[in-house]
Amino acid sequence: MSEAGDDAMALEFDVLSDWTREAVARLGDDHALPAACRGSASPSALAWLGEACELERGALLVDSGAGMGGPAAFAALRFGVRPILVDPMPGACRAAAALFGHSATVGSGERLPLADGAADAVWCLGVLCTTTAKAAVLREARRVVRPGGALGLLVFVADEPRPAGAPEGNEFPRRDELPALLRGAGFAVEEDQPLAAFPPAPASWTRREAAVDRAIQAAHAGDPRLAAAEAQQARIGGLIEDGVVDGVLLHAVAR
Repeated sequence: MSEAGDDAMALEFDVLSDWTREAVARLGDDHALPAACRGSASPSALAWLGEACELERGALLVDSGAGMGGPAAFAALRFGVRPILVDPMPGACRAAAALFGHSATVGSGERLPLADGAADAVWCLGVLCTTTAKAAVLREARRVVRPGGALGLLVFVADEPRPAGAPEGNEFPRRDELPALLRGAGFAVEEDQPLAAFPPAPASWTRREAAVDRAIQAAHAGDPRLAAAEAQQARIGGLIEDGVVDGVLLHAVAR
């Protein structure tokens, strides 16, 4: 990834995570889950992925590239899993620990801090489009999940890695290359669904997310880092709205 891409990722996933944590502390704990699931699918989509992966109480779920920990926290509440979060951004790990009290380790999806076969399931949501090491991330997920264990993915795909208007730091998997990447890593695809097939988050959820956005704006208006992070989000949102980029939820099994 280029230096500009690294800087853009740090703004969006590190600095903004710290600001989100601070905003939730002011607004209340009920704002944590909507804010921390931003960009990681609606509650109905996350519920589908958990059911597809057959998550159950006590299972060890590793979230590779966990961000602020919202999806893992959702899985813990809905299915009773024991989540372990790994993310390269310290701000995201601080937010996950503060918002949900879950173990969050600063680390790379290419080198997860777990023993071979330690996990019952691995989630990797919205991560593959942020790295050039896609195959390595998937191979590492296969290493840490037990044979027969589940992989849950949210992947943003496109017809080319860098379509016009792509945000800095993003390199999208091509629509036709994902199955081969998964087979090469040792996974068999079980089922997939387009993200657009799921209903949007309920109004109660989006109201709290919007309140966090307003609190961040109030605290950091005029900060060029906020404008840069918002521009990143607007670019990916525009590509999705225009159909240039599609979100896909996918369930695979470790062979």
